[in-house]
Amino acid sequence: MEYTDQMKNRVKRIEGQVKAILRMMEEGKDCKDLVVQLSAARNALDRTIGVVVSTNLEHCVREQIENGEDTEKSIQEAVNLLVKSR
Repeated sequence: MEYTDQMKNRVKRIEGQVKAILRMMEEGKDCKDLVVQLSAARNALDRTIGVVVSTNLEHCVREQIENGEDTEKSIQEAVNLLVKSR
């Protein structure tokens, strides 16, 4: 699979969030503020997983349709990946 610049930029933003969270911990910031930032980072990861899985699924399904193949297995694998990621 080819990962787009958009996908890579999402991960870079998450990296920045995680570094900021660590900095907050080192500075002894309030627990509530830290949890808000941790939750935001987790949500960003979840959205990134969705983008990666859906992009890959779209590519695989298009290829399988062009080759006259059944798409059910690819769709089920994508659903399983999303379920396991939570």
